[in-house]
Amino acid sequence: MRIIRFIDEQGQTRLGEETTPSQAAVLQGDLFGKLERSGQTAQVKKLLAPVTPPNILCIGLNYREHAAESGAKIPEYPMLFMKPNTALNNPGDPIRLPACQVDHEVDYECELAVVIGRTCRDVSEAKALEYVLGYTAANDVSARTWQTKRGGGQFVRGKGFDTFCPLGPALVTADEIPDPQALKLKTVLNGKVMQDHTTGDMIFSVAQLISFLSQDTTLIPGTVILTGTPQGVGFARKPPVWLQPGDEVVIEVEKIGKLVNPVVAPK
Repeated sequence: MRIIRFIDEQGQTRLGEETTPSQAAVLQGDLFGKLERSGQTAQVKKLLAPVTPPNILCIGLNYREHAAESGAKIPEYPMLFMKPNTALNNPGDPIRLPACQVDHEVDYECELAVVIGRTCRDVSEAKALEYVLGYTAANDVSARTWQTKRGGGQFVRGKGFDTFCPLGPALVTADEIPDPQALKLKTVLNGKVMQDHTTGDMIFSVAQLISFLSQDTTLIPGTVILTGTPQGVGFARKPPVWLQPGDEVVIEVEKIGKLVNPVVAPK
């Protein structure tokens, strides 16, 4: 099932199956419980991020070729950081460059995002995918100066500004993506392809990440896991490519669709 979250013409937030870009078949019930077709349709006035995650867990350096372009060693364990919930951004809404990033070194990162469907803790790698509700696309927007120079050695500040976690356009349920390690993903910036690779290059698979993150740690329904980005990011290019006001960033993940966001100047 391909699930969208949207605001209808009456201002209500609904879940649905997209039938056209402007219309959806309404779903009723609980996204993390029983969800069924209502038999009704509704106009999609505004598309929203498909989930409102209680936690956003992110993995750095999880593609071999991205580690190579970064000049970094292959990590022995997954590199974990987090984004605050306030970083969540909707499809079509602007990525706002932060005013405190005076050099404007803000970067894009296309990623496969995993949505946990039921509570899990101490899950084995063999059982891990059974806890996945579905998948969506993400842009791990990154203020590189805060990530590398001003963050005190941590990534959270550079990755956690408002609007820095676009998700969407839809949540595709796990039954439609039986192998998350066989998906193409790309970033297109102003019509130019910047990243173009597959999830098969991940160092730690989706199942390995879920198992690792659940060790002595409860992952509750709705938790989003960003699984890393492939090579082609802006900072590694010569010369570097940074997001600018007026840009359009398209994150595309096979079987999920295109997540489109404009870039705007600081307030």
